[in-house]
Amino acid sequence: MSTVDIMETTQYLTFELDDEVFALDIGKVREVLDFSTITRVPRTPGFMRGVINLRGSVVPVVDLRLKFGMSKTERTVNTCIIIVEVAVDGETAVLGALADSVQEVLDLSPDHIEPAPKIGTRLNTAFIKGMGKRDSKFIIILDIDKVFSTSELALVQATQAETPTESETS
Repeated sequence: MSTVDIMETTQYLTFELDDEVFALDIGKVREVLDFSTITRVPRTPGFMRGVINLRGSVVPVVDLRLKFGMSKTERTVNTCIIIVEVAVDGETAVLGALADSVQEVLDLSPDHIEPAPKIGTRLNTAFIKGMGKRDSKFIIILDIDKVFSTSELALVQATQAETPTESETS
């Protein structure tokens, strides 16, 4: 979806990664959790920090900072896990995304959203839905369905399927 497709005011959850403000369509967000213990899963990509137990379900947790080429998310009092729904081959997968902090839910109208920047042909910006404008600052609006490749999401789903939940291990 491009900004041309955004016809009405939409609500976004804003969050910080390394002093930059990002946003996700609130319709993709299930909930926001305090940082909890993450169980590391061997032989997964570096951006995948592990899994958490969410009410008996195994939920993979990814570090968006690492995925975007930033330094690893460090745990602070504000660090949280945003539980999102991501479309994978016509199915919905649930995953957690680490964020430095969650800011607010914000309404953005189409006239406050610019198209994603075109940064040459070698950099893929397809995962950026648009650039929201608030006061004099930009908010990078992510298309969470396009942040991860299909193969990365398949790996995340496989990890989810292979990791036993607490009820299965006790």
